[in-house]
Order: sequence, then structure tokens, then C-alpha cells
Amino acid sequence: MNASPPGSQTHLRCRAIHPDPPSARAFTLLELLVVLSVAGILTLLLLPALARTRDTARSSTCLSHLKQWGIATQLYEVDSGGWLPADGAPNGISTRNAWYADLPPLMGIPAYHEEGPWRTNALAPLGSPVWFCPSNPRRSNGHLLFHFALNRFINGSGRDSRRMRLESVPVPSRTVWLFDNAQRAAVAGPGNLHRTAHRSAANVLFLDGGVRRITSASAGSTTNKGEILWNP
Repeated sequence: MNASPPGSQTHLRCRAIHPDPPSARAFTLLELLVVLSVAGILTLLLLPALARTRDTARSSTCLSHLKQWGIATQLYEVDSGGWLPADGAPNGISTRNAWYADLPPLMGIPAYHEEGPWRTNALAPLGSPVWFCPSNPRRSNGHLLFHFALNRFINGSGRDSRRMRLESVPVPSRTVWLFDNAQRAAVAGPGNLHRTAHRSAANVLFLDGGVRRITSASAGSTTNKGEILWNP
């Protein structure tokens, strides 16, 4: 059967019914560079937002851990007839009469001295999460590790150590109990507050059980000039 010559009416009708597929057009080098540039700009715009989201999640976890310590403190205070737990040795060696020895059992976790090797081994896996702030990369120095420190001005530390009754604290809602620790000691003052743990701020547990993020400007000092109180 003879094929219709090009240009004939039969050939034109066939092309109208079965049009030729559109030819694929490859990206030019310039167009590819433009696409890559736009993708790079979008990535740069999104990275700060992703970092803020990550930091917010870590800060929320840290606040949750401090809140658990606050609940344990309230349970201890009720069980002890109104007394707060003692400080204990700042170097973490106390096995009783210390916040890190007496409060953990109330949360169903081992006391500090019963925890794993992470206390003295920087390479060991971390223990019960409640001991740690996920924004704090600090690990053991071979002797101890506390991501949260107790305010040493509540009970008093060293030879002047004493136990305080919660009812004797004038403003529990503003008085620091536990806080993000910039060092490793179990008991410390405002000089150890980790003021940059959460984007120029630190998380703090107050004696009324409340937790919140405190900026460096509002952290105050032992002179009690600030939003929070260290020395009641």
C-alpha cells in the first residue's frame, strides 16, 4: 500500500489526529545555576528557623527535667514535715542527706552515687535523662558531673550547712532552687548559672515548683537585685 506523500490531505489529517510529541528541552547551564542558587538561598533562610526549633525543643526538655526535680522536692517537703532536702557535698560524694541522694528515689531513679560510670567517665553513655539538659554538652571531668546545681544560699553549704523549712522562705516563686549549671558541682551560686545554655538564657526551678527561662539580664545576684532571688 502506497504511503500518502507529505503535504497531501491524507497526510495532514493523520498529523492532526496523531500530532508529533513535543521535543524535550534540556536545562541550560545558566538555568541550572539559577535553580541551585535559589535552593541555596532557601536553605540559608530555613536553617535559622530549624535551629530555633531544635533549641526550643531542647529547652522544653530541660524545663521538663527541672519540673520533675521540683515535684520530687515537694514530695520530700511533705514527707519530712516541711523541711527541704540538704545540700550534700558539692563534689557529689554524699550518699545521704543530699538533694542528689534523697530526691532521685522519689522519681523512681537511682541516687547519684548509684548511677552508672557517666559520673566519672566522659565516654560512658549518659544515665537517667532527668539528670541532664540536652543543650549542655559538658561531660564528666573524671570526678563528677551535674548539669543542674542546687542554689547553695538556701540551706547554706560547707560548715554552715543547715536545712531550711520551705515555709520560712519569703518568696518561693522567685527564689532559685535548681538551675542550669555552667560547671559540674552539685551545689553552687549564681556564678555557675549557665547563662547561654538556651540562646542567652538559662532554665531555673523555683522553690514553689515553677520553672521558667531566665535571661542573663534578669538573673540577678546574691544582692537580690533582679527578677529572681538567690539569697532569701
